[in-house]
Amino acid sequence: QVQLVESGGGLVQAGESLRLSCTLSRGIFSLFAMGWYRQAPGKQRELVANIVSGETTNYADSVKGRFTISRDNPKNTVYLQMNSLKPEDTAVYYCHAKFRDVDFWGQGTQVTVSS
Repeated sequence: QVQLVESGGGLVQAGESLRLSCTLSRGIFSLFAMGWYRQAPGKQRELVANIVSGETTNYADSVKGRFTISRDNPKNTVYLQMNSLKPEDTAVYYCHAKFRDVDFWGQGTQVTVSS
């Protein structure tokens, strides 16, 4: 059973930074496309950033220039460095892994940014 274990959420003030981490419990990590999604109250879940094989990355327009996704294959871990946080970044952030056509999700971690 593949599990994704997230950490790093919390409460910060606008302009501060947080780093989220997500570790894959089993599998050949380098074969998975990894990403972060978020869901704010009353809104649909949206892609924040993802990183696929070959280190290709994609970002939502709203976070470009502020967030950076990276992966450490030997540690089976993907990171989301979030800088210059804004109140509108407040959401539950979910780690996502995809292998072929199978999706895996973490339990979510709350990020709250106060103004």
